[in-house]
Amino acid sequence: MNSVTTPVENLADSYDVVVAGSGAAGLVAAVRAADAGLSVLVVEKAPQLGGTTAAGGGVMWAPNNHLARKAGFADSHSGAVAYLTEAGRHVLTDQEIEWYVSTAPRAVEYLVNNTRVSMTPIARPDYHMEWAGATDGGRGLDNDAFDPAGYPGLAELIRPSSYFPLLTMTERDELNGRAADPALLARRAAAGVRTMGGALVGRLLASALDRGVHIAASAPVQDLLPLGNGPDGGSRNGWKVTIGAAGGSRTMEAAAVVLASGGFEWNPRLRKAFLPFPVTPISAPSNEGDGLELGLKAGAAVADMTAVWGVPVISTPAHRYDGVQSGRMGNVEMTLPGSITVNAAGKRFVNEALNYHDASRLFASIDPQTLGQQNNPAWLVFDSTYMAKYPVAGSTPGKPADWMVQADTLRELAGKTGIDPAGLEQTVARFNTDAAAGVDTEFHRGSTPQDRFLGDAGVAPNPCLSPLATGPFFAVPVSAGTLGTSGGLDTDLDGRVLDRHRQPVPRLYAAGNVSASVFRNNYPGGGATLGSAITRAFAVGEHLAQALAPLAAAAASGPARSRSSDDPRK
Repeated sequence: MNSVTTPVENLADSYDVVVAGSGAAGLVAAVRAADAGLSVLVVEKAPQLGGTTAAGGGVMWAPNNHLARKAGFADSHSGAVAYLTEAGRHVLTDQEIEWYVSTAPRAVEYLVNNTRVSMTPIARPDYHMEWAGATDGGRGLDNDAFDPAGYPGLAELIRPSSYFPLLTMTERDELNGRAADPALLARRAAAGVRTMGGALVGRLLASALDRGVHIAASAPVQDLLPLGNGPDGGSRNGWKVTIGAAGGSRTMEAAAVVLASGGFEWNPRLRKAFLPFPVTPISAPSNEGDGLELGLKAGAAVADMTAVWGVPVISTPAHRYDGVQSGRMGNVEMTLPGSITVNAAGKRFVNEALNYHDASRLFASIDPQTLGQQNNPAWLVFDSTYMAKYPVAGSTPGKPADWMVQADTLRELAGKTGIDPAGLEQTVARFNTDAAAGVDTEFHRGSTPQDRFLGDAGVAPNPCLSPLATGPFFAVPVSAGTLGTSGGLDTDLDGRVLDRHRQPVPRLYAAGNVSASVFRNNYPGGGATLGSAITRAFAVGEHLAQALAPLAAAAASGPARSRSSDDPRK
């Protein structure tokens, strides 16, 4: 038995709070509740911890945070309100905007000052610098590398990234699209060091363990039932929670339940029911909508069910994650100079350097003739100069992979891929003229700071533009993908799950992708997914601390339930 997780059979019979899901949302809510003196259990469906947070980049979008100010970035509360008002496109209410701009920096301050979380602001511009209140950096927070020494067994229990190298996001951004130092990656791998989302999960798990939070893996929540009437005939608040395990299910009582179990992007039935077009998920494959369906059974309403955190995806035949076909973000490859992205007609259809969420929306555009998706899948097309300089979906620069389509001429490449040859040749001819001048006259690629951020700073005059001039030429399919669904259980600003009358379901909370995003299908900046998840989870923890304060007081005056010297992990 390791010192991190508790076998399901050894768990206590009751807890103040049971949290379903071990990503950032679940762990932030758990740690904040534990700081209020509440007994907390985190249960994770998968055998490894961290969910989609551990699989991804780990950046949090938090305007006007104290770390950015300390690092010299200019920001303000009023500027953040103005920017989020633009980003919300009149879907977000003034109250919701004010809540986020006030609560996100408080969540950051709490985590940095009270837990093991360590963040660094990055010089990444907001996605729309043309909007009022935009900043050129500091709102995105990267996670410093985490060494799990001191927590035996923790490194092995954190879900690995699906493809990100063991670099911080800051280090990755500084590479200008080139490959990382293999020696550095090897040293970090040998030491069990984690970066990006894995670092955030590791630091939150260490913080939870410091507080005596119990954690169980391979322990899906199978059922939730309200406690109902007590033995004296009075009403009892709380839930009966049934948890599955290898040796059979186990039922316990919880004064409150937090659903933080991720979205439903890996559930074909739910995708077909709610999403308007096919997507390739690249998140944790355990995200099958379990928490969503538990909430629906408990009487929850839903919101924004057609929304996803969208991203263009390159999916290679050998890319498997948890044994299933997955893929990786293709936005960097699309942004770097010497490539274009075209549809079957050979036409570009988007500024390839546009932020990945907004770019992904264009993949599902409807062809008025066929009524099918006009740009899904599309093709990333590049030349030998590009191939020699940059990795593509993890490939080695200068060494074409066998899954890439290769041809000596553009016309031959079009024939092999089914792209219209005349359309591709015309598109490349126009693009090459523009690239030589450094100005994209069709989609203005590289004309803004946020475009240029992921370009190659060594290419002038435009770090996002170079001609496709040197054969052989290459093509790789790119399709609409998702980091996770962003619609789900409807909640209030405290994260309380709401029913169809917009009344709270007693003592049921939700945060992260199991709930409808704070941003309502908008994406203000890099890290909005975790910004939404962490901020709401922090609010959940604060509300739990207040709502269950009498339980914490009773525990302080007597033997604490499930948190005594008889720790079942020992």
